[in-house]
Amino acid sequence: MPNNIFIISGPSGAGEDSIIDGLKKILPTERVITTTTRQMRPGEKSGQPYYFISRDDFTKLIEEKKLFEYAREYNDNYYGVTYDEITRVRKGGKIGLWKIEYQGVITAKKLMPGIIAIFINAPLEILEKRIRRRGNVTEEFVQERLRYTKKWLKHLNIYDYIIENKEGELNQTIAQVAQIIRKR
Repeated sequence: MPNNIFIISGPSGAGEDSIIDGLKKILPTERVITTTTRQMRPGEKSGQPYYFISRDDFTKLIEEKKLFEYAREYNDNYYGVTYDEITRVRKGGKIGLWKIEYQGVITAKKLMPGIIAIFINAPLEILEKRIRRRGNVTEEFVQERLRYTKKWLKHLNIYDYIIENKEGELNQTIAQVAQIIRKR
């Protein structure tokens, strides 16, 4: 089966969601939807941007070996993608965009050799500013995200491309990522 899935990965504030939304406007894409145990936020619903399930249901998926990959993340919630979801996107005929953090990239590269992983980054001070702009975030939350980002930056070698999403240059970043996808 051809690999039509591309990984878009980056720390909080890097702009992966904005890039994925921008790519939708210029390429025939669909998102690989992650399943999570985290609480739904206002404006979210199941399937947008995640499938939301209970911890018990997630544990069942692990036990039944139905997860392609999963991780317990910094916020103590589980995130993972099911084999069914990978199959759905692969058979869909569109370009699959998979937003995933570095632990998932490591697993995906082992299980799907040849998958292209694109790392989206910005300088730490810009990431911090973007996280704070989200509003209603605690200082503890900001510092937790920044600590996780520093850990993430130690794993850049797992990525095929590294793109900087500079402040005010989102459209240029989207164009760069689209160029990589078209080329591959």
